[in-house]
Amino acid sequence: MKKYTLVIGASLKSERYSNKAIHKLKEKGDDVYAIGLRKGTVAGVTITTEKQSFKDVDTVTLYINPVLQKEYYDYIISLKPSRVIFNPGTENHSFIKLLEAHNIESEIACTLVLLATNQY
Repeated sequence: MKKYTLVIGASLKSERYSNKAIHKLKEKGDDVYAIGLRKGTVAGVTITTEKQSFKDVDTVTLYINPVLQKEYYDYIISLKPSRVIFNPGTENHSFIKLLEAHNIESEIACTLVLLATNQY
């Protein structure tokens, strides 16, 4: 069974960290889903603008601020990921508590650093 990473806050702009993360995940051979504000493709990954019923999501990595995260709480929990990564600027202790209540691990970290140091 494939395990996917879902990037929420994916950007088509190459200077954005979410864009760089998609590239690095693909370079490492990971399977990726992506949700962003605009449809498009990054490193062969289709960015959708809608919450979809993605299958086999192991990790969700967030690139949206805590205010915007609220509309994703139920959606992310419904995907039943193993963990959610809160990248710098996305830290949200209310959401972390909610994830813990649903037995979903959370990590305040940088996806790019985790990938670069083989800790992903």
